[in-house]
Amino acid sequence: MSADRYVIGLTGNIAVGKSVVRQMLQHLGAYTIDADQLSHQATAPGAPAYLPTVEMFGKFILNPDGTVNRSLLGNIVFTYPDALTKLEAIIHPVVGQAIAALLGRAKQRVIVIEAIKLLESENLRNIVDAIWVVDASAEAQIKRLVERRKMSEEEARRRILAQRPQADKIAKANVIITNDGNVEETWKQVQAAWNKLPAKARGVAETPLAAVKPLGGEVKKSTGMHYSVAPGFEIIVRRGMPANTELIAAFITQATKRDVSRMDVMMAFGQKSYLLVQDMQGRVVALAGWQVENLITRVDEFYVALDVPREPVVRALVNAVEEASRELQSEVSFVFLPKSTPADIGQSFLGAGYQPMKLDEIKFPAWREAAHELLTSDNIGLMKQLRADRVMKPI
Repeated sequence: MSADRYVIGLTGNIAVGKSVVRQMLQHLGAYTIDADQLSHQATAPGAPAYLPTVEMFGKFILNPDGTVNRSLLGNIVFTYPDALTKLEAIIHPVVGQAIAALLGRAKQRVIVIEAIKLLESENLRNIVDAIWVVDASAEAQIKRLVERRKMSEEEARRRILAQRPQADKIAKANVIITNDGNVEETWKQVQAAWNKLPAKARGVAETPLAAVKPLGGEVKKSTGMHYSVAPGFEIIVRRGMPANTELIAAFITQATKRDVSRMDVMMAFGQKSYLLVQDMQGRVVALAGWQVENLITRVDEFYVALDVPREPVVRALVNAVEEASRELQSEVSFVFLPKSTPADIGQSFLGAGYQPMKLDEIKFPAWREAAHELLTSDNIGLMKQLRADRVMKPI
């Protein structure tokens, strides 16, 4: 890779928790790419690998809406190795082009590419500076597959056995992260490995909020973004870190009247990021929980204290989420608000360019699928396109 970049290849077998480690590295300032999710996007209707995949395996792999039935296709390729080879020959070139585009646009010094077939791909191996392998016990893998992917234990074991032995990956690892389910222990390992990165990878921890445009006041890069939102009322918007779990848990508990523990928040850090708004006394007055997956931003937690000027606070927090999302090359932002959300907060989003979400009008299947996962009868979906140029260009 180039002299000013440090690329980590993150790998490990199915259900070892690679995405948790990738999210942690993003917290620390890395730009992360999920090659396996790009593979899913590549076979969405209209995407470059869609028609070749259907022609190769037949229309019976399609759902009624024309999307690829991933479970059915997965059963085929994990049962017949030749079928997996043919599928990879279709998808890998498309994913390779998408990764190249993302690498070319990334501003961060450290890049993480998560790929289950990292070691099998010569193109990926040639661009990484170090190989990090996430490891977990077979019991932890099976539990995750059964609980999260709703597989039978027999199917879970078959999926694990169908893959290249984990020992082969570990033998080639520069860093090994054990992830058996204790998120705090995993975070400590990731932090320790991050702190040992070579000189060219240093100096990235302040990146995520550096580009946020202040509504007033001055920029304080060491603490976040400083806004003067009302006469005599100033706030700082900054990225929450696992060290802030007690602060975050206390604010969510107060806002929702639910008992949210420090460990609940620590577990959430394996899946999402937090942005905090604090007043000059350090009190949390607003919070957003969000993640970027598949180049899509999803905001599924958004709380604002009752005793603050809510419109400018909401606007500052929305700006921060969007700017951090753009740093991660997100293409669209989805916000899911409870139907009980006060009208002025909803209006603040509309004023920031968000539109009510209508699933049948979302034109890109990957976006529609992501929106469908979180949109329920109890919430209101809003969306805003952040980029006009898409990495997985439709055909």
